[in-house]
Amino acid sequence: MAKPRLYLETTIPSYLTAWPSRDPGIAADQQTTRDWWQNRRQEFELYISEFVWNECADGDPAAAKERLIALEEVPLLDDLPEIDELAAAFMSSGALPERAATDALRIAFGAVHEMDYLLTWNCSHIANEEIIKVLRQICYLSGYAFPKILTPTQIMEIEI
Repeated sequence: MAKPRLYLETTIPSYLTAWPSRDPGIAADQQTTRDWWQNRRQEFELYISEFVWNECADGDPAAAKERLIALEEVPLLDDLPEIDELAAAFMSSGALPERAATDALRIAFGAVHEMDYLLTWNCSHIANEEIIKVLRQICYLSGYAFPKILTPTQIMEIEI
C-alpha cells in the first residue's frame, strides 16, 4: 500500500530544529513536532518545494544548517505554472490577506502536486478552517483535490 503524500510547510523544520522556546505553548508544539518526526514521519512520503528549502536556508547560519540537514533527503516538488495560477485564484478570492501570498503558494503546491496532507503550524492563514472552506472550493472548481491541512498535534491523532 502506498504511503500518504505529505507536503512539509516551513514551520515544521523550523519547530523541529529550534532551541526550545520559553513560551510553554510553543515549547509543547516544538516537542510534538519532534515526536512526530521521530515516531510517525516514516508513515508518509514527505515532500517540500524549493520555496521551503530556500526559506529554511535563510536566517542564522547555524539554525539554517540544522533545518537543511533535517530536510536533506526530502524530495523537492517541481515548481509548475499551475501553482502560480492556483495561488492567484486563492488570492483573488479575498480569503487571504495580501501579506499571505506566500501561504497561498504553499497550499497551491500541495493541491497541484496531489498531496494527501499539508503539515504546518501556521494557523493564521494555512490551518485556518474559515480560509480552508473557501480555498477548498476554489481547488475543486479548478480541478484539484485539496490536501488535508493539519498541525503535528492533529496528525499525531490519526491512524494511517
